[in-house]
Amino acid sequence: MQHFLTTESWSQQSLQEMINFAKELKKNKFQPLLKNKSVALLFFNPSLRTRTSFELGVHQLGGQAVVLQPGKDAWPIEFELGSIMDGDTEEHIKEVAEVLSAYCDMIAVRAFPKFQNWQEDRQDKLIKSLAKFSTVPVINMETITHPCQELAHIMALQENMGDLKGKKYVLTWTYHPKPLNTAVANSSLMIASKFGMDVTLLCPNEDYLLDEHYMELGQTYSSHHGNRLTVSHDINSAYEGADVIYAKSWGALPYFGQWEKEKPIRDQYKHFIVDEEKMAKTNNALFSHCLPMRRNIKATDAVIDSANCIAIQEAENRLHAQKSMMTSLMNYS
Repeated sequence: MQHFLTTESWSQQSLQEMINFAKELKKNKFQPLLKNKSVALLFFNPSLRTRTSFELGVHQLGGQAVVLQPGKDAWPIEFELGSIMDGDTEEHIKEVAEVLSAYCDMIAVRAFPKFQNWQEDRQDKLIKSLAKFSTVPVINMETITHPCQELAHIMALQENMGDLKGKKYVLTWTYHPKPLNTAVANSSLMIASKFGMDVTLLCPNEDYLLDEHYMELGQTYSSHHGNRLTVSHDINSAYEGADVIYAKSWGALPYFGQWEKEKPIRDQYKHFIVDEEKMAKTNNALFSHCLPMRRNIKATDAVIDSANCIAIQEAENRLHAQKSMMTSLMNYS
């Protein structure tokens, strides 16, 4: 049995096979590959693309999706082993995993960090606990990484560019009025470097570097392809000659859980918005974002509405990539 918790545990070849089959499923949506199979979808956080694409994806493959929202239409869940459950939680993750494993063929989870203590959140305990006690494959629908987005992202890039090796890929921090999860940034850094792209992380200063684990993975993957992960705080040099601009906002980890202290710092960097002037410095680069995206905050209307923006294509690919991934997990189980 294999889980899909992070692309870190999957080879480039295995991920490419998923993407290749996703391209086939994009041409032929309805195939009975999950006939008589069921998938539990646990949403601890809101969703538009993830919930829609997973529900429709399971249906298009002939299966049944069961959507649960712990704390709303399901019992609040406790995740700590050995805990005395005298608070708000009603059910332990051990029983949740065992019961859902008895009912369903796969379990998918969307659970953001608590945003209080990064050293705690970076352990990704919730989904790892579920995977530990589950006897069926567990899928990460976004925790501190977003592996499903990674597949859709690389798929869209390959559809537009073909071979990605050696292409200059810029992951740029952008302003947002709120500090956001680092999941998509962690994931895009990993997957772009794993697929041989020449990756530059552009951010305002060292406070906005990603967790050392993902920085080290990015460097390791880059070295494997003869590249070097570059960190830049200079907008002009980062954009120069870029083939891909991927925009995302995230909170500064040194201020994790203390966002009011970070706010006056991040407010200085509104000029990191992706605009026409910056895109003109690139090699006619593709632009994308995981969505949702605040217009004229993260990127201007002109950039978002340009022919070079592939954000909608990437979002559509979530449907096909996830169908491929679920099919692969069933073949492994």
